[in-house]
Amino acid sequence: MNDSNKKEVLTEEDLTLSGQSTIGNDDDDDDNTGEDDTTDDKNDDTVGSDDSQQTLVTRDGLKNLKDELENLEGVKRKEVAQRLKEAISFGDLSENSEYEDAKNEQALTEGRIAELKRMIKTAKIITEKKSGGKIVKIGSTVTIQNLTEKDEAETYTIVGSTEADPIAAKISNESPIGAAIVDQDQGAEVMVETPAGTMKYKIVNVS
Repeated sequence: MNDSNKKEVLTEEDLTLSGQSTIGNDDDDDDNTGEDDTTDDKNDDTVGSDDSQQTLVTRDGLKNLKDELENLEGVKRKEVAQRLKEAISFGDLSENSEYEDAKNEQALTEGRIAELKRMIKTAKIITEKKSGGKIVKIGSTVTIQNLTEKDEAETYTIVGSTEADPIAAKISNESPIGAAIVDQDQGAEVMVETPAGTMKYKIVNVS
């Protein structure tokens, strides 16, 4: 009798964890996302106003964050909830690997949702004004050359950390190279600390 009651309590509790109560709040989440969109419309450059925790993004980057959030809240969250309910139906949660996997996936999904909401709320749109195009700013496309190793010049776009993608030639303003060249003039030579040692770079072109 006691074991049966314990199983019933676990099932009820985990059905709640499986996303039923969370799914019921989807409308609220959608409303909150809508409020973020409204704020963005009111101020093209800044979505969040806390300078100490701003997330620097391009307009495309902000759209990508919102699209990912919409997918996680509208699709992924429900898929994980369904996985949890199916796992619970197998019984004996103490030795149910499917249940543990589903709970872990739910935790990761909810963590990412919270992170995305924070980034969207504190997002600051990177302006594309370039001061005549001769000074490196976030949003600038910069051609640089490694003078130390005499490599061929390479071209990168300076972006915020959330959009950094070296494969797509986008480097963060917080990376060693990015931090060294931001606010520098075209033609300037800078020293950059890298894992391979100190390198000297020349800013060949800024656009």
